[in-house]
Amino acid sequence: MHPVLFHLGPVFIPSYGAIAAIGVLLALLLAQRMARVSGLSPQQVWNLSILALCAALVAARLLLVIVNWRDLFAHPMWMLGLAMIHSPVLAGAGALAGVLAAWIYARAVKMPLLAAADALAAPVALAFAVEQVGALMAGSGFGIDTTVRWAIVYTNPLAARWSGAPIGVYVHPVQAYAAFGMFTLAIALVALVYLRVRSGDVTGVALMGGGVVLFVTEFWRDREGRGAILHGALDGPQIAALVFLLLGAFLLLERGKKEAVHV
Repeated sequence: MHPVLFHLGPVFIPSYGAIAAIGVLLALLLAQRMARVSGLSPQQVWNLSILALCAALVAARLLLVIVNWRDLFAHPMWMLGLAMIHSPVLAGAGALAGVLAAWIYARAVKMPLLAAADALAAPVALAFAVEQVGALMAGSGFGIDTTVRWAIVYTNPLAARWSGAPIGVYVHPVQAYAAFGMFTLAIALVALVYLRVRSGDVTGVALMGGGVVLFVTEFWRDREGRGAILHGALDGPQIAALVFLLLGAFLLLERGKKEAVHV
């Protein structure tokens, strides 16, 4: 694949970073539309999104620096390569920081939490879908080796250096599977927002749908560095996926019970 999108003289523009940035931009634009449909302030949703994004990026990189501070102190120039490092742990830390920052801001401006979550559900799914396209090109989160006809092979040494992808080995394009799943989920979530279902239902569906996509696609990903659970039967992201499924189901059932009580 193509870990380098293009060159600006001697400067490399990584595919992952550039495509992920496009995903964020598309998500922000969609969030503005979803805010209007949901009756929220587009400006407040924009502010919340930017704050959550910054918190996620800072938390993930700060954790990386803290964990590797001895190596970075010995080799300061390695700081320039931090943006090339991706892992489920960093993604999880960033996601938690982003959610916390969004919650604090929403409470501060008295924004309805469930309505805000509903408006952001489809944009987040879209951002992850596009991000996985960048991961596919870069070799990040690569798949297990396979002989299927649609297998891909990485030949650029930078894919191995930046993402640890195997060179010359046919692997599942699992990032494409995940991108397709998340993009399909994003479309469904947009439709639910327009249908104006109960507040919180879109978030519940997003959590369950995202959990299913994450859980299933992990079976085709290389498990190295992703944590082994139950003697390798599951990995760390799959445990997170199960948590998403349970949270989504709880949210949907809880909202259903409250509506039944009011009726």
